[in-house]
Amino acid sequence: MTFATGTPYMTAGVNARLQKDRKFAEFVSRSWVRYMAQDWGNLSKSDKLMNDNAVKNGDDRIVARYNYGGGNDIYIITEYDRSLTTILFTDEY
Repeated sequence: MTFATGTPYMTAGVNARLQKDRKFAEFVSRSWVRYMAQDWGNLSKSDKLMNDNAVKNGDDRIVARYNYGGGNDIYIITEYDRSLTTILFTDEY
C-alpha cells in the first residue's frame, strides 16, 4: 500500500549539512527510499504500528526516525492531511 507525501521539505539545517557532506546526502536519500517502502527506521513496535495504521486509514501523521549518528539523526514526518513531508534533525523537533 502506498501513501501520499504531499510537498517534500527539509529544514535549513538538514539542507546545509546535505550540501557539505556527500555521505550524509546519501544517508538522507536512502532514508527517503526506506520511508517510501514503509520501513519506519528506529522506532518502537507501537510507533511502527501507528504508522502502519495511519497509512491504511489515512487519518494520522506518519513519523519515522533514521539514525546517522553524531547528532545527525533525522525524522521524516508526513502531516496527517498528507499535504507535506518534512525531513528534519531530531533535535529540531
